[in-house]
Amino acid sequence: MDFSELKAALADVVAIPVTPFAEDGTIDTATHRALTRRLLDGGVRIVTPNGNTGEFYALTPDERRLVTELTAEEAAGRATVLVGVGHDVPTAVAAAEHAAEAGAAMVMVHQPVHPYVAQEGWVDYHRAIAEAVPGLGVVPYIRNPQLAGERLGELADACPNVIGVKYAVPDAARFGAFARDAGLERFVWVAGLAELYAPSYFATGATGFTSGLVNVAPAVSLDMLEALRAGDYGAAMKVWERIRRFEELRAEEQSANNVTVVKEALSALGLCRRDVRAPSRVLPEERRAEVAEQIAEWSL
Repeated sequence: MDFSELKAALADVVAIPVTPFAEDGTIDTATHRALTRRLLDGGVRIVTPNGNTGEFYALTPDERRLVTELTAEEAAGRATVLVGVGHDVPTAVAAAEHAAEAGAAMVMVHQPVHPYVAQEGWVDYHRAIAEAVPGLGVVPYIRNPQLAGERLGELADACPNVIGVKYAVPDAARFGAFARDAGLERFVWVAGLAELYAPSYFATGATGFTSGLVNVAPAVSLDMLEALRAGDYGAAMKVWERIRRFEELRAEEQSANNVTVVKEALSALGLCRRDVRAPSRVLPEERRAEVAEQIAEWSL
């Protein structure tokens, strides 16, 4: 198959939408649709339902399917849908097959949740998923700094639908080496640590980056992408400076507030409730004002 269109779609701001909850704790479907439309109206052209900012691990299997369907329906004809899948192999395969049925074009495979991950076992895990959906593009989500680039090359040798990588090890030099060991031109490299890392990862080979901030301010993320595509790192760093504190708040305590801060910002804008599910937790009252101050500076 020709995956060139999907590769082009990945080289962009890859939005990771939040999953809004109603007062009773269920998914607020109307708000989910509205937030998705807001992203699309803001210029976003690729979305990842069931990503970490969408609280993937706190959702039930039925809820993950619902989020996939809601997103695919709203994005139809407007954006590419890259669905997050994971957990054990049968669960991940079933989610990938459901994504295909719902109209998604690609799946992002969350890193295996297991205390013992052999490098060859990493290949086996992703191969089982990729082979189950040969018509979908497959994007491994890599957070393991010990994984060798050659293993990704082996996976793609067996599964040509493995076309891109979300790389989220916080080390630009390590990323540059990994990409070249795997095949720099062979894959689309997506900086998986969002805007704060995007400039350094673009300098070493990335052509796209993920974003949770984009839920709040699509234009800000797209401004950074435009600058990076043009090779204007001065302009990109001006955007970086604007969003630095917001992203630092999300990264505090090993990213404990990654989702919490985004939802707090959306709540301040009147777009959704601030509710998150355990093990995340809403911000204490005294911290909420700082989030509101940050987004006020963006003139949303």
